[in-house]
Amino acid sequence: MSASHPIDVPDAFAASYGGNGGASARAWIAALPGLARDFLDRWSLRPDGPSAHGMASLVLPVIRADGTPAVLKLQEATEDNIDAVPGLRVWNGDGVVHLLDHDPATGTMLLERLDAARPLSAVADETAAVQILAELLARLVAVPAPPGFRRLADIAAAMLDEVPGSVPRLRDPAERRLVRTCASAVAELIGEPGDRLLHWDLHYDNVLAGEREPWLAIDPEPLAGDPGFDLMPAMHNRWDEIVATGDVPRAVLRRFDRLTEVLGLDRQRAIGWTLGRVLQNALWDIEDGTTVLEPAQVAIATALLARPRPTAG
Repeated sequence: MSASHPIDVPDAFAASYGGNGGASARAWIAALPGLARDFLDRWSLRPDGPSAHGMASLVLPVIRADGTPAVLKLQEATEDNIDAVPGLRVWNGDGVVHLLDHDPATGTMLLERLDAARPLSAVADETAAVQILAELLARLVAVPAPPGFRRLADIAAAMLDEVPGSVPRLRDPAERRLVRTCASAVAELIGEPGDRLLHWDLHYDNVLAGEREPWLAIDPEPLAGDPGFDLMPAMHNRWDEIVATGDVPRAVLRRFDRLTEVLGLDRQRAIGWTLGRVLQNALWDIEDGTTVLEPAQVAIATALLARPRPTAG
């Protein structure tokens, strides 16, 4: 079946993933065509169109033996995707793509086919897109995380340990103060890290149109924690539309308020954990050699910190 269907590994994907991931990534890229053919045979699949790719996976549209469309997702097994399969099984298609089959040895997945040409980012009405994403996220975080998933408590503690050695590498004293403020917010909340099953990367390109439901989430990186830690991708994505309003702080808070209202979150806790995401992104960037913060991250943190705290009584 597969021999007559050469597997196309796009040059851009091979160059970016192989170039950034070292020897193991290059070896995985070289083995991809054979790996794909193996799974086409093993799961009785036939190719059904050109391959596509994300940052770290190759996706092949396929037809199953019973005639139903699906996608074969090939990815190198890493810490980032180690909990994807258990998470998809827990959610069981409720607001998220269905997992149809999985090979633990390679991380290869067979998934329900969604419409990759219709991501939520293509919905022109930003307000409508935020509402759709918020409603999906509310469904996902309604599920308690079973034992065994990575925990926000551990991630937060590790971040706080990194702050003293990392923050001095930022050039701007104001940015160093901002990151330390974010760390203080995390320190206040670390004793209550939450127990919900988080997606960890739910932005508008990780929501695709489907047939079973109008919109479904893809590509989770599941984590056990507070839902407030899951808001930042939706805050940061489609940033040009925030800027285009001419009033960035107001637009940031409007989006934040919509997300927290739909999810039913305590806004002060959500602010704290969103600042935790700013901290996480800053630490990742510093680790990569960056000495300045991304402007959008600064703008989001600044807008949230400027919001008056509710008064008691």
